[in-house]
Amino acid sequence: MASGFKKLEVFNLAFELSLKVHKMSLTLPKFETYEEGSQVRRSSKSVCANIVEGYALRKYKNEYLHHIYRAYGSSEETLLHLEELFNTGSLTAKEVYDELSSAYRTLNAKLFNFIQSIEREFETPQFLKEPASSYTIQDSLAEDMNPEP
Repeated sequence: MASGFKKLEVFNLAFELSLKVHKMSLTLPKFETYEEGSQVRRSSKSVCANIVEGYALRKYKNEYLHHIYRAYGSSEETLLHLEELFNTGSLTAKEVYDELSSAYRTLNAKLFNFIQSIEREFETPQFLKEPASSYTIQDSLAEDMNPEP
């Protein structure tokens, strides 16, 4: 069973799509592999990375939202790159374009709903509510950090 960020539907969809975009980008004409191909790969992978980073910082509502909004922005950016590739003729497989575009529109809607859910129902995870005072530095480590003069 998945745990952590891997249990999030938005992450799993974004990750699956980033793999498809990566594979598709390697079929582009040589000149596009390093130009628009590189851009679409980076933006699609950024969606996943921002979801993971936001999840790691979920103790802080504003940080969490910041990264999920960035994921949403990167997802929209990926959609734009796909559109540019198709409209310039670099991505010639209409069925691939249609499938990826549709999937990214779905991901964008899910990310938007996820953002609204966080804004509406955010609660700091219980295990993160522990006070900092419950964590102590080992005595030997504390002495190394604060040597007596």
